[in-house]
Amino acid sequence: MIGTIAEFSVVPVGAGISLSPFVAECLRIVRASGLRHQLTPMGTVLEGDGERVMATIMLCHSRMLQMGDRVFTSIKIDDRRDRPVDMEGKVRSVQERLAKG
Repeated sequence: MIGTIAEFSVVPVGAGISLSPFVAECLRIVRASGLRHQLTPMGTVLEGDGERVMATIMLCHSRMLQMGDRVFTSIKIDDRRDRPVDMEGKVRSVQERLAKG
């Protein structure tokens, strides 16, 4: 699929030490989106149509605002039109280069 890979994190400001309830709520939204995704220790990666990816991120952002008074959202985007995007392919490419020495 030609499209977008985006890594994002949504941080509720002033929410205390444990953010897992907030992360779980965002992950529910991500799963409902149907987009390919990967949860990482520092954020979530989405893969798919750029508009759907951004809409999903904004849904997470908006939900966090409903749960608190202030939210900081960080987004990194790899938007391609020259060939299909592939989260696993990006990682595999680096691993192959490492294996070659």
